[in-house]
Amino acid sequence: MNARKDPANEAYFRAASAVLAMRADASEADRSAALLLRHYGLTGTLETLSSEVERTVAVDLADGRRLILKTSTRPEARDSFAFQAQAIAGVQGAAGFVAPSVLPTLSGGLVFEDHGVCGYLQTRLDGTPLHQMQPTPDLLFQTGRALARLNMALALLPLPATDRPILWHIGCWSRLMEFAGHLPPGPIATQVAQAMRDYVETIEPQIRSLTWQVTHNDPSPFNMMVTDRGLGFIDFGDGCHSPRIQDLAIAASHVVTDPGLPLGGAEHLIAGYASVLQFSALETRLLVGLIRSRQSALILINCWRAHLFPPEAAYIKKNVGRAERGLSILSALTTASEEAAVLAAVSHPP
Repeated sequence: MNARKDPANEAYFRAASAVLAMRADASEADRSAALLLRHYGLTGTLETLSSEVERTVAVDLADGRRLILKTSTRPEARDSFAFQAQAIAGVQGAAGFVAPSVLPTLSGGLVFEDHGVCGYLQTRLDGTPLHQMQPTPDLLFQTGRALARLNMALALLPLPATDRPILWHIGCWSRLMEFAGHLPPGPIATQVAQAMRDYVETIEPQIRSLTWQVTHNDPSPFNMMVTDRGLGFIDFGDGCHSPRIQDLAIAASHVVTDPGLPLGGAEHLIAGYASVLQFSALETRLLVGLIRSRQSALILINCWRAHLFPPEAAYIKKNVGRAERGLSILSALTTASEEAAVLAAVSHPP
């Protein structure tokens, strides 16, 4: 791998940070209607949605179809959109979950380029985002199973640009404490510092021994949908090559909510995932530490970005409160009790 594209490399971290330090493309002149007509022969009612990087537009066609058009003027978007479009197309027809479909352009491609703008068009999943659902044990168990099925489907795909700069890549974790100055002093800042120290000293030296593959890398409750066809996954924009178990750690990091349970309720999701993909001994040992480091990474990155973009702070920090609560619950565990809790969840599903 090129040194610049190595996620553990300083140059990669700086490039990835620069991407999230720029404002979203929503500030650019909106050419969505013209692009939709020119490249797809379609017209409809358009509505710009909130987005942290690219411009995301909801498209309602007269025939009732609901689509999503993603565009960007940034050079790095070419790689990102190529990855996203091919990942979505590649998992079509896989069992155990649903995903959007990518619509081909009039010329037959998955992605278009047009005078400095690139983009792609996909269907919009009909359903309810997981963050709007009551997280029952059964729903979380089924979500874990669906996520494992998604990982199995992604593992088979030879996708482009899996090494493009992404600040959410686990290889960047060891440098994220430079954003710690944006956290208010208190228990959360202390817990973040401890989790990231544990990651650097204990977890990072072992992650190369985990199973690596293409992952979604952001299965948050905002990117998972409950549909009438099963659990759905959207927004593959942070997808990359990383430890397979990282997708479970990310999803679990958002559902640690119940202080009465050792893993805060993530037991149900973990059990569902393990019912499809069996954990290795190393995955069992490192999982909770990975969850805590992901929660800490989310807090650090989003507090830094909220400082950069105060008007968008509420949207940027939409998951921070959940991460802080979850980190507080998991910080009470010892290394031995972390592994025991994962083993208990896998051996005796709640």
